Amino acid sequence: MNNQLPSREQALELLQKNHCPSKVVAHCKSVAQLAVETAQACQKKGLKVNVELVEAGALLHDLGRSKTHSVNHVVAGAEIARAEGLPNSLIAIIERHVGGGITSAEATKMGWPKGNYVPITLEEKIVSYADKLVETHERVPIELTVNRLREEKLNEAADRVQKIYDEITQIIGENP
Repeated sequence: MNNQLPSREQALELLQKNHCPSKVVAHCKSVAQLAVETAQACQKKGLKVNVELVEAGALLHDLGRSKTHSVNHVVAGAEIARAEGLPNSLIAIIERHVGGGITSAEATKMGWPKGNYVPITLEEKIVSYADKLVETHERVPIELTVNRLREEKLNEAADRVQKIYDEITQIIGENP
């Protein structure tokens, strides 16, 4: 794709080409809808945000689920995106959307390539935020995700998810 952002249609074609399950595609579409609404709400508050990048990132955030349904789907998705020649800004969204982010120390323990897997840019945070508010393809309260992470003894991840949620809702209010 020569380092250009894919259109919505191209992103959906890429999910199909990689045989992403239809449930994953439905989830990605729902996350993209919420992420775009959130990005537009941020724009209305005067923030500079690339809505096209947010949409492409949200559509492709679970691209790696075509290979694995474990947390490692972020690494698999980034590999596919790199092979497709997608821009680094989009690859970063794919790598950094999970669990409010994965620290480099946690990534090393999991055997992932060296790097930072914690959302940094507003676009990365918006996709992570939207992903945590969409279960399958339904919107859910953030408490559902945070409590599940705490039950799994993933308190640092729960804290990171809550922090991103709080940061975005502080900008836009409770709902985009």
